[in-house]
Amino acid sequence: MAKRKRLTPPQESYLAPAGPEPTSLAAPFGPGLRRPAPIAQVAGDAAAVAALREVTQELQAARAEGRLVQRIALATVEADHLVRDRLTHDPEEMAALRESLRARGQQTPIEVVDLGGGRYGLISGWRRLMALQSLHAETGEDRFATIQALLRRPDGAADAYLAMVEENEIRVGLGHYERARIAARATEQGVYPDIHAALRHLFASASRAKRSKIGSFVALHEKLGNALRFPAAIPERLGLALAKALEADAGLAARLTSRLRKAEPQTAAAEQAALGRALAHEKRGRAAAPGADGKPADAREIAAGVWLQLAGDAQHPRCTLSGPKVDAAFCDRLQAWVRAQP
Repeated sequence: MAKRKRLTPPQESYLAPAGPEPTSLAAPFGPGLRRPAPIAQVAGDAAAVAALREVTQELQAARAEGRLVQRIALATVEADHLVRDRLTHDPEEMAALRESLRARGQQTPIEVVDLGGGRYGLISGWRRLMALQSLHAETGEDRFATIQALLRRPDGAADAYLAMVEENEIRVGLGHYERARIAARATEQGVYPDIHAALRHLFASASRAKRSKIGSFVALHEKLGNALRFPAAIPERLGLALAKALEADAGLAARLTSRLRKAEPQTAAAEQAALGRALAHEKRGRAAAPGADGKPADAREIAAGVWLQLAGDAQHPRCTLSGPKVDAAFCDRLQAWVRAQP
């Protein structure tokens, strides 16, 4: 019979409860949580890295596409990067904008293009830039030393000008003269091959009739721009009449310029009144000018060789007699006839 092997009793230490895990291993997972397996930890780290990479790429794309608002120093923005389309600004509107920026801060970013070397060219937002510059000069506060901006990458100068015009058209409509001026200036700088291309691109959403009116104001800008003190205030009707008259008479621009210099208008209303009087004078002059036969255009023949012109108004009428038969003897007979009237 086989001899049985005697077993020794177990050591008590083997059955004792396990002590707490070392702090270095237990702390990251908290009480009651198990330490993840190594492969799970590696997978978690890889997911975190991928998420961080995705966020970084999205931020880079947003910056590149102009969807990320950046804060840049006022001093780095070149306001004259483009020829500005707006000639004037309403002092009351600018004062209201300044107070809004002072109380609530900047709500809408400007648009800029990166010029390199830490410099930015302004595309749109000229009024906001001017208001913040004014506030910073007045207060010296750091909160007015920077400006929120969207970085744009226009395909060319034409797209930059279009962005500027569209922004102003939406916020505060431009006048016909301002529209014509920016189209003319952009064409002069070689942005567009001719004025027609500039008008079609900058005002593509406008009707053909509106573009035609803007084109008429181009002649006004080119021929009278240097003589006008308040060109942006010229109303549509007066501007179109001036453009038509300038097109019909090559020497009119010089005469109008001379009249404006003598008048020295101090307000937009005074300048428009001077231009209206000048147009009326030119119209009367053209009407009184004799034709090929020497007869004034607005005269009628009341007798053989005697022409009558009527002028003035109902309260102050005026008539002029002229013609080959109007001589000294004719004037004597006319004078005698008038004296004989009761």
